[in-house]
Amino acid sequence: MEETEQQQRLGQTRYMGLAAIIGILVGFAGAVFHLLIDWLIEWPNWLATVIEGPWLVVIAALLTMVITIASVYLVHHYAPEAGGSGVQEIEGALEGLRQLHWRRVLPVKFFAGLFSISSGLVLGREGPTIHIGGSIAAAISEFSRCIDFERRGLLAAGAAGGLAAAFNAPLAAVLFVIEETHRQFPYTFRTYMGVIIASCLAAAVVESFAGVEPDLNIPLQVTPLWVLPAFFILGCLLGLIGVLLNAALLAMADFGAACHARAPYAYAAIVGLLTGALFVLVPWSVSGGEKVIEALANQPPAFSLLLGLGILRFITTVTSYSTGVPGGIFAPILTLATCLGLAFGQIVDGFLPGTDIAVSAFAVAAMGGLFTASVRAPIVGVALALELTGSYALLLPVMVTCVTANIIAHWAGGRPIYEQLLDRTLARAGIDPRAAASREPIGLG
Repeated sequence: MEETEQQQRLGQTRYMGLAAIIGILVGFAGAVFHLLIDWLIEWPNWLATVIEGPWLVVIAALLTMVITIASVYLVHHYAPEAGGSGVQEIEGALEGLRQLHWRRVLPVKFFAGLFSISSGLVLGREGPTIHIGGSIAAAISEFSRCIDFERRGLLAAGAAGGLAAAFNAPLAAVLFVIEETHRQFPYTFRTYMGVIIASCLAAAVVESFAGVEPDLNIPLQVTPLWVLPAFFILGCLLGLIGVLLNAALLAMADFGAACHARAPYAYAAIVGLLTGALFVLVPWSVSGGEKVIEALANQPPAFSLLLGLGILRFITTVTSYSTGVPGGIFAPILTLATCLGLAFGQIVDGFLPGTDIAVSAFAVAAMGGLFTASVRAPIVGVALALELTGSYALLLPVMVTCVTANIIAHWAGGRPIYEQLLDRTLARAGIDPRAAASREPIGLG
């Protein structure tokens, strides 16, 4: 029996109310997660006040090693699906291929993610925050006894709220659901509005804690239109690098899993040990990198240092993720892109001396471009780069870079990283993703 117009509106109102509750809860959880990481990640400075010399490096290395091993232990023994980013788990749940066990995922993702990201490993908070948001939505859906269609819509709303909370980027969060989960998301009026409501409220809660400024403070100026061909070239390079990065992430994840199967925790211990030492010796080469981005953009070092730092961060990114601890790849991608974009900008500036080109503009464009090449979501890449930096005057250069990077990545045979990660997860669980039947949205308003 079809719903009457009044019943449909009551259903929509109830659903949007649930989305609002989810947005507020996810915003609060995301804000606490963010603030705790920002506080805990200063531990090398605290350690330096009581320990000096070589012992500082040794203690830091051992501390990160212990945290990495503990995080791996929590994941393997209590919530295997909490490892890594978690975005692929949300996509699998939306498609009906994965079950979101929120009771075990929430505590493990929050606490193991908190300590692994704060330890100095090259991981971002956005993946865990998205997974936490989806888990909160799963809990609300269960308690409110939603039907499957509404549950899937609320999962997407929670995930969007998580991304909005992680980066204070509500527009990018909404677009992420539209562009990244277009195959799984059940589109109707109520589910779409629910995603927007959850994203806005999550961002509002975060802003009430952290302020309304963009997440990254980068000096910018308007870039002349005649420089656009340089952004096209940058997009071509980033398209290829993004495909290489995805391949490295998957290969190292398989290598890390194989090492763990043969000698449990040995690989995680080695990665943690080296990362902790680097956190003291070369701090810009590790951690998620938000502060690194600001430092590099405000005072760009020499080209050779930027290139070396980019190569080093490429290595630390793929090795950190391959340990299997909770942590995302958004922030590491953005930091790697900053190194590459600034280096490329210095090359352009060297070929065109005296033209006063803003080198930092290439850093912003590179953030969107490398994200696009990896995730294959160009509109999200544009919105994320602009919202994170507040550089809306760079809309056209960022769009050129993102679209070009997406085309080159496609032509190079690259696939979206989260699609590949989900396929890997399903294969390890003995599920053939190609055998999953497509699910059409139920016709509710």
